[in-house]
Amino acid sequence: MAQNKNEFKHNQLDLFLTSVQEEEIPGLFLIYGESFLVKQAFNTLSSFLVGKDNHQFSIETLEGGTVSMGDIIEQVSTFSFLVSKKIVVVKNAPLFQASLTSSDINFSPSDLDRLNGFIEKGIPENHSLIFTSANIDKRKKIYKAIADKGVIVDCSVAQGAKKTDLDEQRIVLQSIAGQILSKSNKTIDNQAFQTLVDLTGFNLDLLSSNLAKLIAYSGKARMISMADVKAVVKRDKKDPIFNLTNAYMAKDVKNALLYLNSLFNDGFHPLQILKSFENQIRKLILVKCAAQKFCVNNKINLKHMNFNSFKLNVLPKIIHHDEQTKALVEDQDKYLSKKDSNKKKNKPNDLLLAPNPQNSYPVFQIFQKSENFSLDELNQSLFFFSDLDYRLKSSSFDEKTTLENFIINTCKKGGFVYAEENQNHRHYF
Repeated sequence: MAQNKNEFKHNQLDLFLTSVQEEEIPGLFLIYGESFLVKQAFNTLSSFLVGKDNHQFSIETLEGGTVSMGDIIEQVSTFSFLVSKKIVVVKNAPLFQASLTSSDINFSPSDLDRLNGFIEKGIPENHSLIFTSANIDKRKKIYKAIADKGVIVDCSVAQGAKKTDLDEQRIVLQSIAGQILSKSNKTIDNQAFQTLVDLTGFNLDLLSSNLAKLIAYSGKARMISMADVKAVVKRDKKDPIFNLTNAYMAKDVKNALLYLNSLFNDGFHPLQILKSFENQIRKLILVKCAAQKFCVNNKINLKHMNFNSFKLNVLPKIIHHDEQTKALVEDQDKYLSKKDSNKKKNKPNDLLLAPNPQNSYPVFQIFQKSENFSLDELNQSLFFFSDLDYRLKSSSFDEKTTLENFIINTCKKGGFVYAEENQNHRHYF
């Protein structure tokens, strides 16, 4: 059946199970992606497959990394005397990635070939084999074998910060919240829900836990309010470090300080934060210099330019610039290879303005945000981070307050002056 060979999203699983005939259900499944959604999809699928049989005896759970391929195939091939249907689930199966620790059992190419042969032969009747995995690789032969003979349930959710990614995350959060609240005949105020998301981030397990607390706290009230959220939920959001640098580039002091505090609470080392800032500053300097070159004889206002104008007027210049940079790096490699045959070739990606010109919107964003800073401010920031790097490795001080002061001083009006005022304390020479 064609549908069995398709990969579909987690929210289509119920539709598939209600539309498929029992004799058309394959014995092979792969569920991958976000752990909360994977568990949810597995519970739905296993309940459907087991039917009226006893769950306790029908499902055999094996942990990936601790079980060999031989044991998996043997378990699937062995018939049960207690129930008519048998499900073997291999959680976190290392089908597409190496094992996490040296003590884990990893599947060799011969193991995967053996599994592929077993799949080709066919899963025994009334038996099912379910693999779960956090990540997959569609280029792998084993993925194609599973897609050909079974069903693949995609539980992945975009993790980026682009609008389309955030929209997808919000739809999933709303769906999960709706499922949980409907069981208790409750709803949540829109503003309260937004505050809840702001406090927890995209963490479905944490969202589920907080909603359970809110359901209990709100008592007989049908709607969960903003007051309920503020009373019950504490901020426990783990912010990716790019949220900090994005807020900084937008000169959004309030959110930059909020994300900085969150990163320190999550145990980030100050050097990690420093290097992220430093890399972003270097990128902004590269962009700023290029923008001045591109706009010197043109009336181009990057700050107020729309995306289509940027693609038409600026992107071609960026691509030409990157081609020239690649040519220079290649010439340098050729020259150095004559001097030293063991010299590794340089990778020019750090020098490119648009490493992936097909995805030009992030390039447009960084060019626009570079207009928030002068070239002198960016150079002063590099002096600051050079000093800070030295101090972090040689002395003890309040790193968090120092970084907070940097954010406030560089985002305020009037510019950032550091080198001249601290010339007797600088260590980068």
